[in-house]
Amino acid sequence: MFKGNMVALITPMDETGKICLDSLKNLINYHINNKTKAIVSVGTTGESSTLTKKEHVKLVLLTVKISKKRIPIIAGTGANSTEEAILLTKKFEKSGVSACLSVTPYYNKPSQEGLYQHFKKISKSTSLPQILYNVPSRTGCDLLPKTIYRLSKFKNIIGIKEASGDLSRVNKIRNLVKKKFFIISGDDSTALDFMQLGGDGIISVTSNIAAKEISKICAFVSKKKFSKARKINKKLIKLHNILFLESNPIPIKWAAKKIGLIKFNTLRLPMTQPSQKLKKIIKNELNKKNIEITKKNIKKYNLF
Repeated sequence: MFKGNMVALITPMDETGKICLDSLKNLINYHINNKTKAIVSVGTTGESSTLTKKEHVKLVLLTVKISKKRIPIIAGTGANSTEEAILLTKKFEKSGVSACLSVTPYYNKPSQEGLYQHFKKISKSTSLPQILYNVPSRTGCDLLPKTIYRLSKFKNIIGIKEASGDLSRVNKIRNLVKKKFFIISGDDSTALDFMQLGGDGIISVTSNIAAKEISKICAFVSKKKFSKARKINKKLIKLHNILFLESNPIPIKWAAKKIGLIKFNTLRLPMTQPSQKLKKIIKNELNKKNIEITKKNIKKYNLF
């Protein structure tokens, strides 16, 4: 289930900052139409840090409802408090989510033993499948392979989204964990190399606007047609990098609005609109038509 192209979905908001239901429906349909394998709802890209807990839960449940079991939904449930992460996870018991994505605790910088005990306690509190999420650049702590190995022994800890940017981690983790443990890239710019080294897929930011292309890359990798995958990826490399010139999800949300996938480009403080310089860079890259969706053909997806 958790292989190939999975999207770290943006959270569409209206001009007042509330969830934009029409845009959410369109995004979900867009990903189903373009063979995305799963949707991560309310992860970092989904602005989990600026949503209230009530909104967080509501948005995940809305995503499950709208998807109507047409695509697996992974709920973002991470927190820097173990008890808070458990409370959030329990909100999705019997909700229809396929798994939870739980980021390492941020800001408080726990030790490896602290990380182990954190995820162990979450695992023991729920029957929901758990995917660990390691992103040191954001959290200030690094979940190391030996700790991942210890955690992989728990039946419902089924994989990891590894976003350290260190490609050597693929083999280090793979050599330690059981075969069925998923190792998923969290970095678009290195995802193809990550998968070629043995990773199972990507939880992608770029896929928010290039789902068809990312899905094709993953499909070619699964068939070991790496040259074909690399040909598509070559067209996206610059876009991968541009989308992180300012903090995620600032660039990707503006790009999604630019091509018509969402109605509004609303962000919540402290996130602000991209600079004029970045807007120009994104616009120029989108005009190259390296992704299929443009304003000219957006209607084919029956959006809005």
